[in-house]
Amino acid sequence: MSLTLLFLLAVGLAVIAWLSARARAWSFQAKASDGRIASRPNYHGWYVALWVAIPVLLFVAVWSIIAPQLITQSVLAHPAAASLPEFGIQRLTILSEAKAVASGATDVVFNPAALDLVEPFREALSLYNWIGIAVALAVGFLTGTWAFLRLKPDFSARTRVERAVMAILLIASLVAILTTLGIFASLIFETVRFFGMVSPIDFLFGTHWGPDPMANAENPDPTRYGAIPLFWGTIFIGAIIAMIVAIPLGLMSAIYLTQYAHPKLRAWVKPALEILAGVPTVVYGYFAALTVAPFIRDLAVSLGASNPSSESALAAGLVMGVMIIPFVSSMADDSIAAVPQAMRDGSLAMGATTSETIRRVLVPAALPGIVAGVMLAISRAIGETMIVVMAASTAANLTANPLEAMTTVTVQIVAMLTGEGSFDHPATLSAFALGLVLFLVTLGLNFIALRVVKRFREAYE
Repeated sequence: MSLTLLFLLAVGLAVIAWLSARARAWSFQAKASDGRIASRPNYHGWYVALWVAIPVLLFVAVWSIIAPQLITQSVLAHPAAASLPEFGIQRLTILSEAKAVASGATDVVFNPAALDLVEPFREALSLYNWIGIAVALAVGFLTGTWAFLRLKPDFSARTRVERAVMAILLIASLVAILTTLGIFASLIFETVRFFGMVSPIDFLFGTHWGPDPMANAENPDPTRYGAIPLFWGTIFIGAIIAMIVAIPLGLMSAIYLTQYAHPKLRAWVKPALEILAGVPTVVYGYFAALTVAPFIRDLAVSLGASNPSSESALAAGLVMGVMIIPFVSSMADDSIAAVPQAMRDGSLAMGATTSETIRRVLVPAALPGIVAGVMLAISRAIGETMIVVMAASTAANLTANPLEAMTTVTVQIVAMLTGEGSFDHPATLSAFALGLVLFLVTLGLNFIALRVVKRFREAYE
């Protein structure tokens, strides 16, 4: 039984409960002497529907975890499973193939040993599917009956429904926080394992990056895990070159569109500018690798540079800056447009020019939104991977020359985690340490942004 069918079953039971409870509430209203009840019939319906849907959905979530294990245990207890290997990948492969054929996902079996387990899997799947349906119906019926019997003319169903909705909204609001905590905890756990093999001092202050996934994991060479070149490459490409392009162009375009552009021109230019945010990063990578990087190399040669690289930090940073212009422009545009018109009119009435009004009134008032856009752009830039891979190479290089090849933290995280190395090897675990540092840097940038906003923001009544 698929989870989709169980979900539809929960929805169907909830609809039946809603209609039944609503009809019962209408009967209360008809029998009341003054025709009034404590809550409207719709709230009675939602009360019973929630008491049916939520328990059934919780059961479906738990059953989706328990059922596969029960099915596997049932198959392993079958006599046909006696010839299976005790442990290992071969055993799991045979079981997976048999289950795929039994569920109808495929008709092909590569391992003949899986054929004998197809029928036991079919029987187990059928048995536990019906058990899941029966238990879901029983849970919905019991909880729905209990809630249905509580309905009375003076029952405050509205209060209980609103509390339930508030609890659901609270849980939804906590999802982002809990997800962040989960990410942080997983990074911490793996980073601690990595620092048990490589000293944090060597990692944070070393100047040579060259992990070897094939080296002895018991005695790794700490001098190969110096991450300073990666940190510098991330800052140089994403937070310096890209921001030099994105912040001026984004802010000036926002000021022009909100203060100077004709409404018809704005209606065309603003959507065209925001299209840049929807272009896939691989397209920017191709553009950087095939157009911008060769142009920069040829320009450098014409200016007398010796042996400029065809993969450069400058090419990646310029294209990345163009990519994140909409992040700065859109949020600055919305923030400046949200400043009350009375403030503009008051400044102009006092004799200030348009440029003075923008510099001394609009930008300070819109500073929180502008800073938020800049921080979003920086976070987007330092997390970019594809453009760096295609235009700036994957070689860790500690240099201030923008014409040389360089790489970033995110590129190395991908390189370490997509190989065939063991997750117990320091080369693989180094990706988690890099991720933790990147996480902390992004968090620190947000704190700095809050301090900047509090320091320079101008509040108005």
